[in-house]
Amino acid sequence: MAGTITVETLAQALAQFETIGMPARNLATRTRREYVRDLRDVLSYLEHGGTTRLEEVRPRDLEGYLAELDRRGLQGSTRNRKTHTIKTFFKWLVSQELLIRNPALGLIAPRAIKKEPRFLSEDEYRRLLRACSHHARDAAIMELFLQTGMRLSELAHLRLADVELPKRITRDIESMGMVRVQRKGGKIERIPLNYKACQALAAYLKVRPKVDHNGLFVTKFKTCMTARSIEYMVTKYLAETGIQHASVHTLRHTMATHHVAKGTDLKTLQVTLGHESLATTSIYVSLSKHSQKKALQENAL
Repeated sequence: MAGTITVETLAQALAQFETIGMPARNLATRTRREYVRDLRDVLSYLEHGGTTRLEEVRPRDLEGYLAELDRRGLQGSTRNRKTHTIKTFFKWLVSQELLIRNPALGLIAPRAIKKEPRFLSEDEYRRLLRACSHHARDAAIMELFLQTGMRLSELAHLRLADVELPKRITRDIESMGMVRVQRKGGKIERIPLNYKACQALAAYLKVRPKVDHNGLFVTKFKTCMTARSIEYMVTKYLAETGIQHASVHTLRHTMATHHVAKGTDLKTLQVTLGHESLATTSIYVSLSKHSQKKALQENAL
């Protein structure tokens, strides 16, 4: 029982949150790593100031840590995330009766200035596709990102059994493929694959090495590609094509923005992207309008 556990130090509290709190919340692997990294940083700050016991933490100590983050020059979005992590941590400790009062209750998260998402122009994403067209695996990965808008973590978790390709690949909607993805929180969903994604995957599967695991994408060492290796691959092609200020996630924004510009309805995009709220998907409306204005200005007759 949580109430019978003796937790006196900050280090013990973090250990309990790692082994019980985060698994119970079903947090994604990446989110858990970020939580642990953020909490170790605040604990280091507190311990450096002489606070090692859980009951000794005061609101002013945590306010002092937020001020320290500001002095480090961290962006508002980063400080906002760290504040959220701290509040989640101490709220959980109180809920588990490991702490009587919550010193983080009154913390106010710094305002995060939202930047307009970066997306690739048609010329940029076509250059990207041309650059990797000679490599079946890389071309399949790039098409999956651009045709489905799936997240890096979702693509990295794909297995052979998750992909269903039609016997005959055509532009007919009745011959679309399907892919099963694991969303945030572990939810499994099936999303359609258009003919371009199907063609790229079919070409890759013909040359995919025979290995003793069922990971969809395989490295030259015949191991399953990780999120890090996929990200490295995409970054390499972005550099080769001279596309700046872009990342793997830019491909997701690219898919959504161009689909809105071409008339795809927001509800369809929301389901395909796995957004919980339609408001999240709506940001691509303004992005597509900006793209249209830019095209009209640059391509004036």
